[in-house]
Amino acid sequence: MSQLHRALFISRKDIRSYYGKPPLITWALLFPAVLMLAIYVRNPENYLNSAPGIIAMTLLFGNTSMAAIVLTFEKRTGTLQRLLLAPVSSGTIILGKSLSAMLYGIATSLVLTLGLMLLLGMRLASPAPFILGLLLGGGIFSLLGLTAAALVREVFEAMTLMNFIRFPILFISGVFVPIESLPAWLKPIAFISPMTYVVELLRLGASGNSYFASPLIPALISLAFLAAAWKLTVFAFRRQAGQ
Repeated sequence: MSQLHRALFISRKDIRSYYGKPPLITWALLFPAVLMLAIYVRNPENYLNSAPGIIAMTLLFGNTSMAAIVLTFEKRTGTLQRLLLAPVSSGTIILGKSLSAMLYGIATSLVLTLGLMLLLGMRLASPAPFILGLLLGGGIFSLLGLTAAALVREVFEAMTLMNFIRFPILFISGVFVPIESLPAWLKPIAFISPMTYVVELLRLGASGNSYFASPLIPALISLAFLAAAWKLTVFAFRRQAGQ
């Protein structure tokens, strides 16, 4: 069995064991529905301007939360230790667990997207960059969740650590305010956030507009962030496992 098959098996096991539970399914449906309603109530005429940012926020919280919770829970129950004794590499374990968290976050974001399209009339001007933004954002955010879980022992510690990362980037990444409307002193800070480029890909897909002249710019920078997040997660995981 190849390492990829082992990673897919780990991902399938996590989906069956954790993500298929009724409370998580309910949360995955309710959270986007509330956000969708909040968008419309806040600004019925121009609510679609905020839609890409809210979709990105749903992706961020879904991926980071579930990746951190699952890994921390398995560390406490000893499941992760048994997995480390199996003939799989640490990279295979990380890939499997990030894939399951990524699928969960993307599914949650798609629920919101479909709701906006079916109920509120949103249209996708260019589906390709929109899907690319979901995939790249899902990968980056799930790896960040795994990194946080690898550095701590308890779920609440992982959530606290993630909140120190998630909430600041929400306010500097064009989620609520487009980059072009940010103060001049804040724009350089926004460019160091991976969320900025994910939001811009989603904006380009939803409305056809973006701060960047070419979709290759946010796509390539997001790929660089994905590679950096992978390296960081592997380092944190191996250090925690004593490898």
